[in-house]
Amino acid sequence: MLPFKLVYSDDYFLPIGSHVFPAEKYKRIHDRLLASGIAAPSDFVAPQPATDRDVLLVHTPQYVQKLKTGTLSVREELELEVPYSPELVRAFWLNAGGSILAAEHALSDGVAISIGGGFHHAFPDHGEGFCMIHDVAIAIRRMQRDGKIRTAMTVDCDVHQGNGSATIFAGTRKASESLTSVPDSRWNPSWMAGTGMGSSQVDDVFTISLHQQNNYPESKPPSSIDMNLPDGIGDGEYLACLGDALSMGLSKFKPELICYLAGADPYCEDQLGGLSLTIDGLKKRDELVFRAARTEGIPVMVTLAGGYALKLEDTLTIHCNTVIAAKEVYYGRSS
Repeated sequence: MLPFKLVYSDDYFLPIGSHVFPAEKYKRIHDRLLASGIAAPSDFVAPQPATDRDVLLVHTPQYVQKLKTGTLSVREELELEVPYSPELVRAFWLNAGGSILAAEHALSDGVAISIGGGFHHAFPDHGEGFCMIHDVAIAIRRMQRDGKIRTAMTVDCDVHQGNGSATIFAGTRKASESLTSVPDSRWNPSWMAGTGMGSSQVDDVFTISLHQQNNYPESKPPSSIDMNLPDGIGDGEYLACLGDALSMGLSKFKPELICYLAGADPYCEDQLGGLSLTIDGLKKRDELVFRAARTEGIPVMVTLAGGYALKLEDTLTIHCNTVIAAKEVYYGRSS
C-alpha cells in the first residue's frame, strides 16, 4: 500500500484509433502497478470529469463551445493531431478532473500522481499536438479559485516545450527570463554562467520547461525558465541542467504547489524525441524533482505527459518508475 494516492480511471483512454500516442498506456500502467505489487487497489482513487466551469478558468467560451458541440474547423482539428469525437472530449474532461483531484491530494498528502494528464500543448483558444485542453493549468486555476493555493510552479520534463503552459501563464508574470539555447548547439554546463534570473518577478505561476530545442513545437513562447537542450544529451548532462533549473527557479519563487510533468519521451528510444536518457536516468530525474520539492516542503502533483518509445513496455517502465521514485524519496526504499 502506498502512502499517497494514484488518480486513475479506465476512461482516461483516448479513443483515437491507431496512433503514435499509445492511448492504452494508462490502463497498462495501472495493471502493471497492481501486478508488480507496487500499488494496491486501495491506492487508486477515481476522478470525476472537470466541470465546464473549471475548464473555462483556462479556455475561452468560444473554444469550449466548439468542443462541446463538435464544431471545430478542419484546421482546428488538424492542429489537434488526434481525431475529434464527443468521446474524446469526455476523456479530456476526465483527465482534467484527474489533475484537479491529484492536486487536492498532493496538498493534503504531500504528493499525488495522476496516471494521465500533462497535456501541455493546449492553448486557451485551441488545441495542438495531441492536447485538447490543458489539464494542469485547469487544476492550478481551480486550486487558486478555491483558495487552496496562491502560487504554483510547473516543472515540465517532457521532451517537447510546454508552449501552452508558457502562453496560458504569460499574463500572470510581470516579466520572465528565458535560459535559451546552448551556444553553437554544444552542451557545456558553463553556458548558463552569468545569465541568471535578474530581478524578474512572478505573480502567481512560474513555469520551467526542460526540452529538446530542435523539436516540436517550432515556435516556443518563453517560459519563466526555458532549458533548450541540444540533440542527444544523456543522463549526466540532463540531470545537471535540471538541477540548475530547479535551483534557480526555487531561489526566485516559492510555490505552494509544484506540478511536475514527468514525460517519458526524453528516453533514448522515443519515436518523437531526440535526447539520449536511459530508463535509469529518467528515474533519477524523477528522484531529483521529488527531492527538491521535499527539501523545500512543497507538495507535488504529477502528471505523466508524453511517451512514445519504440517498445511500449519501455514507456510503461518509465512511467511506473515515477511512482516508485515518489515512494522511495518520500517514504524510503523497500527492504
